[in-house]
Amino acid sequence: MSPATTVPDSDELARFREEWKAEVRKKVQPVAHVEPSSHPNAVVHDAAPEATKGAPHDVEAATTSPASPRSPVRAFSAVTPAGPKYVATDRVAPLSRNLRAAVEVYRRAMQFEQESNLDEALRLYRQAFRMDANVDRAYHRLEAQQHAAAAGHAPIIAATYARNHQKTPSAAEHDAVDAITRGVKAMDIHSSVLPKDASTVVAGSLASLIKTWPHDISFEPEDERQPVPLRLLPEELLVHILRNLDTSNIERFAMVNRKARVVSLDTSIWKDFVSAIYKSPQIPVNESIDSLAQKYMADYRRLYIEHPRVRLDGVYIAVCHYIRNGLSENAWVNVSHLITYHRYLRFYPNGQVLSLLANEELSPHQVIPLLKPTLRMKGLFIGNWNLDGTTVYITDLLDPAKSAGGNTGPRYTFQMILELRSRPLGRWNRLDFRTYDSVDVESGEAIPFPLKHERPFWFSKVRSYG
Repeated sequence: MSPATTVPDSDELARFREEWKAEVRKKVQPVAHVEPSSHPNAVVHDAAPEATKGAPHDVEAATTSPASPRSPVRAFSAVTPAGPKYVATDRVAPLSRNLRAAVEVYRRAMQFEQESNLDEALRLYRQAFRMDANVDRAYHRLEAQQHAAAAGHAPIIAATYARNHQKTPSAAEHDAVDAITRGVKAMDIHSSVLPKDASTVVAGSLASLIKTWPHDISFEPEDERQPVPLRLLPEELLVHILRNLDTSNIERFAMVNRKARVVSLDTSIWKDFVSAIYKSPQIPVNESIDSLAQKYMADYRRLYIEHPRVRLDGVYIAVCHYIRNGLSENAWVNVSHLITYHRYLRFYPNGQVLSLLANEELSPHQVIPLLKPTLRMKGLFIGNWNLDGTTVYITDLLDPAKSAGGNTGPRYTFQMILELRSRPLGRWNRLDFRTYDSVDVESGEAIPFPLKHERPFWFSKVRSYG
């Protein structure tokens, strides 16, 4: 708008503007520009008035006004509380070797978090805090010193930060990381709830829940007038009893109360299950249970739930359907037949697997008790299996009746590649077809079969095969 067309300000607006300018000048004037001293023991005096404290918007206005360009020293001196003098020094206490390594792990974790690789970031955060509980403070202190050195004001800012534990402007960018690191610290309960001599290690969301429980938990009666015989048993005896139960009964016991949950988390209980299941062919031959447990912070219960495993206590069953056209004497009538058949997979801990294709004439209740290596019927194949990650490889599937009948070996074998899934977590109860091939024994050529009618395998637990 041109000066000729400008509307003159009213007296009230002009008076308000002058009062506002005077107030700003009054607040900006006491903030002195502090120049870095060359002396290693330079003293920084706090000249900030009481009006400046508790008003972060006023401080921001002071540091960004045209008369005083933005400066790290000026911004820091404005928010320094009144009190004793602060001595600045260039000398920084050297970090120990373990703390330096922890800071490097912490820095890598932040990089993975910025790349949205949260799983790897959380793993490294846990590792860093296990190496040193104060790694986050050491990291932010080093960052503050590096930024201060880059600006040429390292002595003053380092001394003020060390006294007040106050964040520099660069450290404010890591507030989101601080929230995650606090969560990681909360997950490492180890001995915060349980007795110091307890052999229990818990990680994950369950650890953060138990951390909020009181220390003196015990078995309490529903009716206060009734006794609690379970209190008379020592925890060692309770653990021994739980070691003779299966996982479902252990978890049912853990649902009784908090004390039962804590007892059920004993490492020896879950280590027995892990040792019995996680061995070849469930894991590679060159991998041990100890190295596997390190990936889960030695939490064997979490390892048993989250690490892939093929279920050996039942049968995987796929119910398949397809429609076949039929014949009709009437030209105006179309006949279609719904054909149903089942595929069965039973895995053994020694690496043997049974594959059976049965039609609808035999129901699963009739087939499952017969599903043993001694069975001889059409559609039965026996082969080998191994698990790599979540991929199940089934190879060398042969008909036992045909392979034992003649002098010459079979010309063809069959193989499957399946994907192991868990719905919900910890069940590992689904197998999806990836490929199903016929393999020429002489040439090794694999010819894939069409998987048009195949359906996923779902696990069914079997209590007894009769």
